[in-house]
Amino acid sequence: MDGVRYMTTTGWLLAAGLAVLLGLGASYLLDRRIPLGRTLGLIGLAVLGVFGGSELFGPLEGEQALSELGPQVGDFYLLTGLLGGVILMALAVITGRRAAAGQPTDVAQQGISDPPVARWLFADLRSAPLWFGLRLFLGYEWLTAGWHKLTDPAWMDGGTALASFWERVVAVPEQGRPAITYGWYRDFLSFMLEHEWYPWFAKLVAVGETLIGLGLILGAFVGIAAFFGTLLNFNFMLAGTASTNPVLFGLGVFLVLAWKVAGWWGLDRVLLPALGAPWEPGKLFRAARGPKAATPA
Repeated sequence: MDGVRYMTTTGWLLAAGLAVLLGLGASYLLDRRIPLGRTLGLIGLAVLGVFGGSELFGPLEGEQALSELGPQVGDFYLLTGLLGGVILMALAVITGRRAAAGQPTDVAQQGISDPPVARWLFADLRSAPLWFGLRLFLGYEWLTAGWHKLTDPAWMDGGTALASFWERVVAVPEQGRPAITYGWYRDFLSFMLEHEWYPWFAKLVAVGETLIGLGLILGAFVGIAAFFGTLLNFNFMLAGTASTNPVLFGLGVFLVLAWKVAGWWGLDRVLLPALGAPWEPGKLFRAARGPKAATPA
């Protein structure tokens, strides 16, 4: 396979375990506590450092790769994987302690603010017509793709279309590069194929694509719809399918960033103020709580 190596499932599990330990340790070092939300965020950051450290330190101009100087398990390189995770956790602890000491962490307080074009694109209603047009384009693409699958027995009756796709992309040719670059993703698809998950998973894809399209066209929960659209695009690209996925992925990311204004010409104009967000309840939830009790004199 042209000398390309692939991390095995064992390697990925070892790397994930190392990332969890690093995340827990960094969270504890901040203030001797391990709150769930912060710890999960640090574990996610450690995952990036550990996997990136193992994968990125390759050979330079015929020299031995730095990662190969240390031991490896399942093509996970412990030396550089640990190094990458430790570096990111050290930076997280340093910046976290800065906040705990009362020092500013908002870069705007240091005179570095968003450019006017970013504020216009992602937080100004004058950009809503731009996102309306983009929504219609993406929504139509997702709706037609989903509707095609919903009306195709190969997708809805047994999922044979998806099974054929999985069989094709997990195959490793004797010569040339396989469709899937990352061994862990090939293992993931092979697991679902062997356990015959494709009948219900095909329905999930078909219904999901249709709902994404409807959400984008109607302007209902645009940020959520765009997020799941990019998630599907990302998985299609991991499976080695380019087609329109890179373009749809990039446009979907912009819609996620513009979630506050992208659905203004749509149902989000009513839904967002009424429902709010997890960190800021909307009018309906504030009304359900009732007025705050008066503080006794």
